Amino acid sequence: MISYETMTGTVTLSKEYLAKLIGQAVTSCFGVAGMMPNGRKQRILSLFSKKDSIEKGITVTGNADHINVVLHIVVTYGMNINAIAKSIVHKVKYVVAETTGIEVRKVTVKVDGIKE
Repeated sequence: MISYETMTGTVTLSKEYLAKLIGQAVTSCFGVAGMMPNGRKQRILSLFSKKDSIEKGITVTGNADHINVVLHIVVTYGMNINAIAKSIVHKVKYVVAETTGIEVRKVTVKVDGIKE
């Protein structure tokens, strides 16, 4: 949970909300074929879940001043991975800053697969 005070009260954001927000931004980027689960817990949950969870493969750490994001993605075959990663970093920083007002200090993009 990330909480911060405003003039009108306290704002509390869950890490699940941030993961879904970031997941929607990442999957809308050109060249991203999907997200890859990271960690044992997400892999086991993806085996039993029928639907494709948008927040899988996303790790958010930090506080109300700034956050760090780690992404595990699958890219489309034949695409420029460097261009895809730059696009993802720019879009994640923009979407999180515009929606929540929290600065994204670091976005780490890990390509875990290629889909044809």
